[in-house]
Amino acid sequence: MEAEFSIVALTDDQSPAVARLCRDALDLPEDAAEAAGIVARLRDDTPPPASTQRRRTVGAVALTDGAVVGAALGSLAYRDPTVGHVDLLVVRPDRRRQGIGRALLRSVETALAAVGASQVRIAGNAPHYAWPGIDVRYTPAVCTALALGYTPDGTAWNMTADLSDESSPALRPTTGAEQRLAAQGVTVRRAGPADVAALGRFARDTFGGSWDAELAHSIGPDDAGCHLAFRTPDSGGEPELLGFAAYGSSRPSWFGPMGTAPAAEGLGIGGVLLRRCLRDQYAAGHRRAQIGWVGPVPFYARAAGATIERVFFLYRKQL
Repeated sequence: MEAEFSIVALTDDQSPAVARLCRDALDLPEDAAEAAGIVARLRDDTPPPASTQRRRTVGAVALTDGAVVGAALGSLAYRDPTVGHVDLLVVRPDRRRQGIGRALLRSVETALAAVGASQVRIAGNAPHYAWPGIDVRYTPAVCTALALGYTPDGTAWNMTADLSDESSPALRPTTGAEQRLAAQGVTVRRAGPADVAALGRFARDTFGGSWDAELAHSIGPDDAGCHLAFRTPDSGGEPELLGFAAYGSSRPSWFGPMGTAPAAEGLGIGGVLLRRCLRDQYAAGHRRAQIGWVGPVPFYARAAGATIERVFFLYRKQL
């Protein structure tokens, strides 16, 4: 007979145990390898840029004889606090099919409703997310979501860039392209802390969404970075920001976000910024880079030889 379990609210001192659970229970090696970083990122309650209010996170663990055998994490949406997100659901393999996953998911739903959510999405809550949704290969998680009344809400995918060696298309030199850009008055360089404010404004004004917060997180940590392109007017004055590309904002092995001002499209800025970031990731020891939540598939296939690999289902439920 299987041991009973209890569901309790997650406390900070249980986070290391949740990270160990993820390392042992996440089926895909690339997820298990980054378990500690994933839990830390999802539990991060740092206020987003231009806000003083802490990010609202919730969590629950399943305990058997004091040991963590399952966990679920959730949070309120960055821009709409009536929308809750389920960010993580994991159960130890030998304790699956015993109702633990459903109990954890219900507990997180209740906690999100208590802080104002009227609907819950199983979808990445940018800028603090580890996956766009449920990887289609995590069958137990898909079954649990459907059993509790979640309805499909779209599909997302990642592309993988091969960084196995210097001959990989993703690591093609950018020197020649940068020289051509320089001849057109465009400078490419690594971003630093002094660029955060301007990058945030550019991202908000040009693209909307939460890229400003993701960019802020990519500048500073050792396992993240950002490159940008700008043009200095012939008459002098403030440089005009034309584009950016970042990595490590959600996970060290993941690339993104990136964006180029519409007026600067076609100059080759995106490919240069992309490959500069991928080369950083290669230098850090990564031999594969995940390009997360991809929109322009042809661009990444052409610029870095990337291929679609991970596919995710997104779900929604009214509370």
